[in-house]
Amino acid sequence: MSIRGVILQGSSRSKGNTYQISSFVQDNSGFDIVDLKSKQIGQFDYEFKNQNDDFIPLIREIVANYDIIIFVTPVYWYAMSGIMKVFFDRITDCLQLEKKIGRDLRGKTMAMISCGSDQELKKGFNMPFVESANYLGMNYLGDVHCWIEDTEIPEKVKQDLIDFITTII
Repeated sequence: MSIRGVILQGSSRSKGNTYQISSFVQDNSGFDIVDLKSKQIGQFDYEFKNQNDDFIPLIREIVANYDIIIFVTPVYWYAMSGIMKVFFDRITDCLQLEKKIGRDLRGKTMAMISCGSDQELKKGFNMPFVESANYLGMNYLGDVHCWIEDTEIPEKVKQDLIDFITTII
């Protein structure tokens, strides 16, 4: 049985640097890409007034069809992108309203790829991903940080990504 994976890209630019990284990962893993910017996903709402947006159908599809979820986010102000944060906040819907989806996340695997303008990632960036995986009963496979130089993925980053993909598949 082959591992089915999905790359959730959460960037404010659908075809920017983060997309270059997501595409490289797709080319080397065969995983599908979902561009969160292309979805209408509202902020978490305690009254669940946004149930007709794209979040529940998307998370239901992810849970039903994939074993590994790779979150790919740019580094915005030392944190994940706003689009990615909204997605994570909406997982609360799966703990309070759509509990079966929340239960079905248990045992899935998660990884994270960050893309920034610096070669180093500030300590603690991965904590929300690690702790969310722990809380949801998911297996956290690890993370890797990437950057673009002169509109290209540097060879070191390509090798880091290939090593990372090899480790998680």
